[in-house]
Amino acid sequence: MATTNPLQFIQQVRSEVAKVVWPARREVVLTTIMVFIMAALCATFFSLIDLAIRTGLTAIVGS
Repeated sequence: MATTNPLQFIQQVRSEVAKVVWPARREVVLTTIMVFIMAALCATFFSLIDLAIRTGLTAIVGS
């Protein structure tokens, strides 16, 4: 396996980072908002499912 010295490594890293296409601010904001909305929807969905299961089990067990 070939080894690289630290200077070559840093040059290679800078070269690769220059190739990255960074997202625009608007895209980051919209994606973040979408993630929060989806997290809220999933939390609501699973809370309702949990409530339905708990209610059903309480009715079956009769406690």
